[in-house]
Amino acid sequence: MFELFKAVGLGLMVLLPLVNPLTTVALFLSLSKNMTPEVRNQQARMASVYVFAIMMVTFYAGTLVLSTFGISISGLRIAGGLIVSFIGFRMLFSTSSDEEPHRKKSTIKYPCKNKMTNIAFVPLAMPSTAGPGTIAMIISWVSTVNEDIYFSSWISDLAPVLVFFIISIIVWIALRSSSAIMHVIGSSGIEAISRLMGFLLVCMGVQFIINGVLEVISDYGV
Repeated sequence: MFELFKAVGLGLMVLLPLVNPLTTVALFLSLSKNMTPEVRNQQARMASVYVFAIMMVTFYAGTLVLSTFGISISGLRIAGGLIVSFIGFRMLFSTSSDEEPHRKKSTIKYPCKNKMTNIAFVPLAMPSTAGPGTIAMIISWVSTVNEDIYFSSWISDLAPVLVFFIISIIVWIALRSSSAIMHVIGSSGIEAISRLMGFLLVCMGVQFIINGVLEVISDYGV
């Protein structure tokens, strides 16, 4: 049992910094500012489920899927960087508040009440939480488990499931707490976070692309 706790602890120490739930909370605050509390909670729950599913699929079939479609880790990083940059640009140069200057907040309290925008999978689950770095780390974890067995076989089978489940629970708790945060900081605070998060996402996306390009250069010896 001690070995199981040790394996789960090591997995959390490696993956939690890559998952970075605080970044996902800031992004969630920016994208869900016009949602009802019910829709916001639903999106939080769906995002945590998607995070668990992505990690499980990556662990058990990630290498097979990437090799089947001929996708490299560097290609995954570049694609993730493009997606993150696109989302960041939309948040940074958002004109939603300027397009409807004469609408009162009391008139339409939740503009997306009738039309729900699904942000649970993209960008919350992927690439914000289970992004290219997390996927690359999980795939390298698989190769390490296959080549070097540090724990018993049952621990090697059970520990990843527990790690992914705990991470998804942490993400769900963090996103659910965003409703309380939203009430505290107000609409102006959300708008400021949205602009700042947009800029940071653009920077993160560019860094993903740079890392992917450097890996291509390193792999092909250009």
